[in-house]
Amino acid sequence: MEIHAWTDGACSGNPGPGGWGVLMRAFDDGKLLKERTLQGGEADTTNNRMELMAAISALEALSRDSAITITTDSAYVKNGVTSWIFGWKKNGWKTADRKPVKNVDLWQRIDAAQSRHHVTWKWIKGHAGHAENEQADELARAGMAPFKSAK
Repeated sequence: MEIHAWTDGACSGNPGPGGWGVLMRAFDDGKLLKERTLQGGEADTTNNRMELMAAISALEALSRDSAITITTDSAYVKNGVTSWIFGWKKNGWKTADRKPVKNVDLWQRIDAAQSRHHVTWKWIKGHAGHAENEQADELARAGMAPFKSAK
């Protein structure tokens, strides 16, 4: 079985109300077995935090060790999880210039969540007509909506 997740975050203002969305699909021999969507949000957050929450939520939604491909339009998430995180961990969650890593709580959470799985990370350009990315964006905006109207 192959699992694919498309993730996105959204923020109205940065910081401001934000949301995250995930479209997950499970395939067997190329045939769609199951589709699931996830969404959520926060009243006062940043776009980067919502991008991270989308990826974390996809990973944490899996109940057992799985092979998953996560496609994100966030270079921050893709580069962070495939490159920067190794140095941060080695440096005690500090950047190369010895400053604390921003969003360290979520980076530690994504690190723990992905350690249980076999993850392939892919980046695509956002808002470029990728149907699954557009659906994840719609979910993120829906996740943000209750917090946006509360302001």
